[in-house]
Amino acid sequence: MVNPGGNSQPPAVGTGSLSWKRCAGCGGKIADRFLLYTMDSYWHSRCLKCSCCQAQLGEIGTSCYTKSGMILCRNDYIRLFGNSGACSACGQSIPASELVMRAQGNVYHLKCFTCSTCRNRLVPGDRFHYINGSLFCEHDRPTALINGHLSSLQTNPLLPDQKVSPLHWWKFVLSEL
Repeated sequence: MVNPGGNSQPPAVGTGSLSWKRCAGCGGKIADRFLLYTMDSYWHSRCLKCSCCQAQLGEIGTSCYTKSGMILCRNDYIRLFGNSGACSACGQSIPASELVMRAQGNVYHLKCFTCSTCRNRLVPGDRFHYINGSLFCEHDRPTALINGHLSSLQTNPLLPDQKVSPLHWWKFVLSEL
């Protein structure tokens, strides 16, 4: 399995020993000849299924996606979450598998989520203000905000800390007991 920032191989499975692995799907012991390893867990081949179409993921590919508590095949991930649309800053398409930043219903590439004044990239945890379709870092917020009042052009409420919408993409490996 390839896990973002993790090991690419599962822990060794004892050959010839009675060290049973538990399936993350059903909780049962895995006595099958083959098993899958993904998301830091072992799975029966029959238990690692797409939450939507119920396809056994080991039979249709070597990767899966997790989002919003679901395990998904590539097709259902794209069907549910689709192409994220166009970046509100650069106008270019955002692939469905790419992490994004969101503010006031707009979607941005991570690299495009920048302060309108200083152009510094805003990262998860940074405080920022969204005013009339523009992003401002805490340092460059408009003077009207510092003085405690908004100009008559202000139509959108301020949003504090926006977070990256989490998506995890996993590869899995087929191991033999």
